[in-house]
Amino acid sequence: MPSIKAEPPSTHHFIMDRDDRNRNNTLGKNFMCRLQCMFSQTPQCSESGLSLEDTQQWSQSLERLLESKYGLATFRNFLKSEYSDENIEFWLTCEDYKKIKSSFKLSSRAKKIYEQFIKAESPKEINIDYHTREQIKRNVKTPTMHCFDEAQKIVYGLMERDSYPRFIRSDIYRTLLESLAADATTG
Repeated sequence: MPSIKAEPPSTHHFIMDRDDRNRNNTLGKNFMCRLQCMFSQTPQCSESGLSLEDTQQWSQSLERLLESKYGLATFRNFLKSEYSDENIEFWLTCEDYKKIKSSFKLSSRAKKIYEQFIKAESPKEINIDYHTREQIKRNVKTPTMHCFDEAQKIVYGLMERDSYPRFIRSDIYRTLLESLAADATTG
């Protein structure tokens, strides 16, 4: 019987871990700069821009995070970095959909949302149960502004239980907080 030889632990994994941490720290700092630049050109932006206090409030709830333009942008980028942005994209699309007044636009947009997010094997298929998927399929034939409400509620719950906690623990969020805290103390 051949003997099994134990391989010594590879230093390759340690180097990769350190490189990943360094990359995430750099990403967090670079992302903070991009966020501030992106929003500093809008007239609604306050003089102070991204603040430590606002950023800390993101950890209180997903709702708080999504209410903040910086929080929403940061969360979307985080999800894109994980290749899992279909839920936030669907949720935001539904929020916009509910604002449509024209019945023609409502019908047209409902079909697009169905094709993009709901239909099995769609480009950004969201994770919902069969019953909800079938209900939406029927609703889209005579759409109302509420035909995606159940799916939107499911998706919000998924983000709240899965994506949001990962975001709060992420290096990007922690680095952003650390950078803002350092700026506040040297300010």
